[in-house]
Amino acid sequence: MPSITSARAEYERAQVREHDFGVVDVPLSRWDRLYGLSAVRKLFILALLAIVWQAYALYLDNELLLPTFGETVVTLWKLVVSGEILLKAWASIKVLMQGYLVGIALALALTVLAVTTRIGNDLLETLTAMFNPLPAIALLPLALIWFGLGTPSLVFVLVHAVLWPVALNTHSGFLAVSNTLRMVGRNYGLRGLPYVARILVPAAFPSILSGLKIGWAFAWRTLIAAELVFGATSGSGGLGWFIYENKNLLDIPAVFSGLFTVILIGLLVEGLIFRKLEQHTVRKWGMQA
Repeated sequence: MPSITSARAEYERAQVREHDFGVVDVPLSRWDRLYGLSAVRKLFILALLAIVWQAYALYLDNELLLPTFGETVVTLWKLVVSGEILLKAWASIKVLMQGYLVGIALALALTVLAVTTRIGNDLLETLTAMFNPLPAIALLPLALIWFGLGTPSLVFVLVHAVLWPVALNTHSGFLAVSNTLRMVGRNYGLRGLPYVARILVPAAFPSILSGLKIGWAFAWRTLIAAELVFGATSGSGGLGWFIYENKNLLDIPAVFSGLFTVILIGLLVEGLIFRKLEQHTVRKWGMQA
């Protein structure tokens, strides 16, 4: 039998004009604005760690094992005012910059050779496979024999710590450059160093920057460890030697002040140098979120 359908009522929709559309503007609370700042979140984490440190040190109640956070900060302030720890930090940074810059220069030379010649590529792959797994600290005995006690030995160890991670990351970045960019460079007649500088380096800069960060971290911790062993030169040394001396004197708050300084310098380099470099390069170019 035929189906019975009811007629749908007629209706007319009101036309919505374009200017009636808009974005709902909801004001953020003070907490939302603060939580949106990365610096505030990181400061909160640091404050929480300091509270845990203080509470656990008070619970132990043994200065030889763990001084309180407050006592460490007071000791550090005294060392800063006297200038002693600043001189130690500057001594370490000077040696670090020498080894870091030499390591970067050698890594760049090896990488350029690797992307321009086949024998250079084989050389880089062979050397990194041989020496990258070798801890820099393992070279301390050889450094003492070859260069004696002092800055040259430290620089030698630092170069080894920086060279291979920077070279590996830079080479990986160069290999990941698209064929389109490579052909653009070739069509413009770029060869050799101009090709590397104008095409490969900008395109691979995120990987290069990662290598620089890793190389810095390896160099900094290698330097402190090396100074703990033979960092004194002419009766003075860097932060590692400062920590070692105060450990022998059982001045544990001073030891923690030295460790605290090592951490602070690492945070400053990461936040003031690498973060700014990242913001003005790869983020500004849209190569990183």
